Amino acid sequence: MRILLVEDDTMIGRTLQQALTQDSYAVDLVGDAEAAKVALDTTPGAWAMVLLDLGLPGKSGLELLRDLRRAGNRVRVLIVTARDSVSDRVAGLDAGADDYLTKPFSLDELAARMRALLRRDIGREDNLLRHGELTLDTATRIVTQGGRAIDVSSREFALLAALLEHPGAALSKAQLEERIYGWGEEVESNAIEVHVHNLRRKLGVEAIRTLRGVGYALA
Repeated sequence: MRILLVEDDTMIGRTLQQALTQDSYAVDLVGDAEAAKVALDTTPGAWAMVLLDLGLPGKSGLELLRDLRRAGNRVRVLIVTARDSVSDRVAGLDAGADDYLTKPFSLDELAARMRALLRRDIGREDNLLRHGELTLDTATRIVTQGGRAIDVSSREFALLAALLEHPGAALSKAQLEERIYGWGEEVESNAIEVHVHNLRRKLGVEAIRTLRGVGYALA
């Protein structure tokens, strides 16, 4: 799952980026509203969510949010800011934010709010992604098959989650790379093939189908 983090405080931004990367998210970090707008305009649909600070240099996060919504961009936006007054929260939600979290906050709470927003996009009421005997828990990061726990890497977890969000639908190699790798990460040409091979070894060779010329899908 790929996230765009808009945060001008480098220390906070890097800390959040590192923490969310450990939770199997691919996190791209920008420091101002203009850079965020360019990214969102030039690569529409690349990010499942935007984590948005309001106190940005130049154009504020609130102005960016209003611009996005006026342009019809419906990407999920979770405001993460030190502005904690009722009027600020009301303004952020009325501008089109999906949720509002004030600093300082617990990383566990941030992760829980992100999961809640992402559940809306695929019509789920809990943190479980299921397909046949395969279950993936996005909160505990545990994968089970027929009740047996399966040990997977963070990349394998992210790839499997992408496939489980729409069981049976095919995702191309490029789409999977976009989902599990962020900016600046070195991606080997056969990285997706290696992850798929490892998952088949752990889940069974028939667990993931290769659709030639199309991509990969769950069996």
